[in-house]
Amino acid sequence: MGILNVTPDSFFERSRIAKDKIVDTAGLMLQNGASILDIGGQSTRPGAEQIEAETESQRVIPAILALRSAFPDCWISIDTYNTSVAKNAVNCGADIVNDISAGDYDAEMLPFIAENKIPYVAMHKQGNPQTMQKNPDYRNVTDEVISYFNRKQKLFQSIGIDNWIVDPGFGFGKTIEHNFQLLRELQQFRILEKPILIGISRKSMIWKTLQTTAEKALNGTTALHMTALINGADILRVHDVKEAKECVTLYQALHGK
Repeated sequence: MGILNVTPDSFFERSRIAKDKIVDTAGLMLQNGASILDIGGQSTRPGAEQIEAETESQRVIPAILALRSAFPDCWISIDTYNTSVAKNAVNCGADIVNDISAGDYDAEMLPFIAENKIPYVAMHKQGNPQTMQKNPDYRNVTDEVISYFNRKQKLFQSIGIDNWIVDPGFGFGKTIEHNFQLLRELQQFRILEKPILIGISRKSMIWKTLQTTAEKALNGTTALHMTALINGADILRVHDVKEAKECVTLYQALHGK
């Protein structure tokens, strides 16, 4: 899953794609092996300010229309927690809704997903982007995140959502230690019997541990992507598609797949 942010403030500067560059950037991602393009118009980095849904739609809809026209067969994901934005995006060609709130922020989201049978990424977070990194606390982060998804699974089943993907939410209300515990214990999420998406690309768990910057965290990202694959990840959400695809290819060769 290649990350395409049509935002002015995403944490990794080179992921902020200008409108006139979106098709070229996406084309290179697809050429390098991306299976899904994930379009975001609302930054969810720690401390990010929330924008109006209308502003978010004004950012993402032209991008989705351009990508759908240029690449009719590619999978497009809309990264949003606003139902109105998700509806607009799906109407314009998006195939997947990627929701950092797993339906917690907008009461209309889950009924919309259920009614339209849309593939859905449900992510765990503690707090919100404004507060989530202010002293996140768990008794056991893996157990609590899995318990959260167990509750979600029961809710999803009750309203007819079956085609969904688990995202443990690295960096969303977790310390660096919490993130590494989740990565070590990723296999435990197999109990949910759903695909697992991992979003660790260039995040602070990597660059702070290496005492560097997000701009210089590609090697560390690749190292942990291999760990994620070995521990059960099905989808890598990444800024650097070529390197991630090489990691997947080597993992498959290692395991004879």
